[in-house]
Amino acid sequence: MARRGFVGRTGCAAARLNPWAYAGRVPLASPTGALPPFTPAALVTEASVDSWLTVALLVAAGLYLYGTHRLRARGDHWPVLRTVFFVGCGLGIVAIATLSGLGAYDDTLFSAHMVQHMLLSMIAPIFLALGAPVTLALRTLPVRYRRWLMALLHSRFARVMTFPIVSFGLFIASPYALYFSGWYEATLNNRVLHELLHAHFLLVGCLFFWPLIGLDPLPGRAPYPLRALMMFLSMPFHAVLGLTIMQSTALLAADHYRELDLSWVDPLKDQEVGGGLLWASGDIVSLLMLGALIAQWMRASEREAVREDRRLDRLDAEEERDASRLAHDSGPPSTGSGPPEADDVDGVDRPAAEERSAR
Repeated sequence: MARRGFVGRTGCAAARLNPWAYAGRVPLASPTGALPPFTPAALVTEASVDSWLTVALLVAAGLYLYGTHRLRARGDHWPVLRTVFFVGCGLGIVAIATLSGLGAYDDTLFSAHMVQHMLLSMIAPIFLALGAPVTLALRTLPVRYRRWLMALLHSRFARVMTFPIVSFGLFIASPYALYFSGWYEATLNNRVLHELLHAHFLLVGCLFFWPLIGLDPLPGRAPYPLRALMMFLSMPFHAVLGLTIMQSTALLAADHYRELDLSWVDPLKDQEVGGGLLWASGDIVSLLMLGALIAQWMRASEREAVREDRRLDRLDAEEERDASRLAHDSGPPSTGSGPPEADDVDGVDRPAAEERSAR
């Protein structure tokens, strides 16, 4: 596969003048610079790994696996499922979204871009959060770097960015700002902005999902009722956005898609498909996440109940020890200050007894 310039009829000359201006990728066998019709097989045939992102993903996976190796080497345990979540699912989904055929068609088909959007902002961040990479780093980094990481986690910047209202606002408002402004078309025509958009999707998704279901220590983590409320409130916003795009008669990034002049796709119909995908998949993912969050909430409640039972048992044991110690220190109970008086031997009032005998 080869990376080329803008995939329209006039894009090749523009790409030669400014190689950073456009971000399309086309096969070598395409003399006109246009991608062939999209098919499921294109996810493989149009894949490309000649990207800095490939190196970044390999480095991230390598560092994570090296951390787990260090833990095992010193006899510590690290759940295998976390490794599967982070490397296999999280980083794997990022690779599918950007390096497979989706990445090749994301500036050609709005529907492919929308699938990529959902994978980067709603699916990959969930598995990355469940992989607990920050916890792994805190357990394997040298002391100096561990202190730096802890300082970052407790910094004002981290507290602000993970504050529920901030992360919720970024997650909800970003898509509206992107699609209802000129930013979306700008990202289609500029390679740097295009790559930054991918990073933005992933970062905002992590900021939203990490405090909700993540296992890493974060400053000011919201209680479970607030997390469930945030997840529930996010559902209608994506549904409204998807329906708005699906029912719109105005083509987003119209100049870009019309300049492609592809005979095998109707841009407006493809936009309807993309809006429908956002509407349906957004609700499905949100419902699944809400269920996972409730399951975590129930497990946390059970663990809290066990901890409370143990605490009460410890308190009872301490009270019993204190009572036993007090009884031992006080000795046997006192029977009197001395022998009884003569008139009161054996507890009997002798003058009274003599008077009763005389009677």
